[in-house]
Amino acid sequence: MNNKKKIAEDNLLAYKSMKKESLYLKIAHIIEEQIVSGTMQLGDKLPSLRVVQKMYHVSINTVKQAFLELESRSLIESRPRSGYFVSKIAQRRLSLPSVGRLQASDNEHDQEDLIDKVYNSLKKENLTQFSLGVPAQSMLPIAKLNKGIVNVIRKLDDGGTSYEPAQGSINLRRSIAKWSMEFEGQLTEEDLVTTSGAMNAIFNCLLAVTKPGDTIAMETPVYFGTIQIAKSLGLHVIEIPSHPICGIDMDALKKVISKIDVCCFTANFSNPLGSLMPEENKIELVKMLTERNIPLIEDDLYGNLYFGTNRPKPCKAFDEAGIVMWCGSFSKTLAPGYRVGWVAPGKFKKKIIRQKLLQTISTPVLYQEVIADFMEHGRYDHHLQNFRNKLYSNCFQYQRAIEEYFPDNTKISDPQGGFVLWLELDKRIDTASLFDTAIRQNISFAPGRMFTLQDRYHNCMRLNFALEWNERIHTDLKRLGTIVKNAF
Repeated sequence: MNNKKKIAEDNLLAYKSMKKESLYLKIAHIIEEQIVSGTMQLGDKLPSLRVVQKMYHVSINTVKQAFLELESRSLIESRPRSGYFVSKIAQRRLSLPSVGRLQASDNEHDQEDLIDKVYNSLKKENLTQFSLGVPAQSMLPIAKLNKGIVNVIRKLDDGGTSYEPAQGSINLRRSIAKWSMEFEGQLTEEDLVTTSGAMNAIFNCLLAVTKPGDTIAMETPVYFGTIQIAKSLGLHVIEIPSHPICGIDMDALKKVISKIDVCCFTANFSNPLGSLMPEENKIELVKMLTERNIPLIEDDLYGNLYFGTNRPKPCKAFDEAGIVMWCGSFSKTLAPGYRVGWVAPGKFKKKIIRQKLLQTISTPVLYQEVIADFMEHGRYDHHLQNFRNKLYSNCFQYQRAIEEYFPDNTKISDPQGGFVLWLELDKRIDTASLFDTAIRQNISFAPGRMFTLQDRYHNCMRLNFALEWNERIHTDLKRLGTIVKNAF
């Protein structure tokens, strides 16, 4: 009798479980149909959990299960403190860009003239600068920073005119160390050295761990500044294929790891692809390089500009041997012209400090103290939250415009953070020539050829979406799409 009772109870539980499962799947299916049919558009906000609960007379847990089901299929995505939104992937019409090939710099193609041309064009008035990798001034807290300058000058005994220790401002280093707890960073102020921006940090790292003729691995496509630094130091470059979503191709790296002396990667929101390396790949990468004692220079310039719920950890978070040199800057998030960056150089700290002392003696203390002051009391976090929301919205707007105005065979990246888009156009298009046409119409972009040492990416371009979205930006994207269509 007891046996029968237990069987009956089990059957009842199973029935209730099936009923509950069918409810959450039913809700998920209704929302999915609205997304697929276009009733709910790309970027639209879903009703809150409470609203859906009342609509279908179910428990909150059932609604959560429905949302998790939709999220697992990339139909919706959550945004910090904002709710759930229709995912970019859900209604994506254009394909992702192609993955580059594994290639060494045996047959280099000079890109310096093209880089000079792009930067010289920035002097032109009334130019829409899709090419420049910095945010618009209107998106930065300039007034608050200016007020901070006045406050800091009053606090400093010398008004910021004296030398400081070569390691950098103790206040700023302490602020960065505290803030790194956001991604479970176990850093102290003694682990950090301030620099004149992220590029200065990367240069010093390469100078510390390489000699002319060494081989460096970097992703492809890659930020042209990193390539230029490697060339200036006489390094041999191997470009590792990078997927537009998950970043570095680990299998490709393993094929050439025996030839590598140093790696320089952007694990979080690479420039120009915007890819994000999965955490398990970061762990594998650090372990593989640690076993071979190969230094990793990590450019984490865009790490704070994530579109998800949490800041992704840098590779540095998994570094126990001190081989990862974690580089960052406030240039992309706060004040490009301040030129304030940092590096956590691990076991190479003494060498980095010695190099900095020889090159610059010290970095200007004023702007370091202004940023340290701004980071106090959560002001930096508050700014980042607003900034990320704007960038996330802009990314939607740009992608919609590109899908509407560019040729149907255009391929476009789907960045999970940062503020650049990578476009792959028809193979017959040369974006270096297209650049000249666009400039005559006061539109600038970065031709793809700038982001490699190889003879490739001629039909690609990078666009900056850290500009205030307005009618002019919308119109200029439409005009740029027309320029591309007329290039055939």
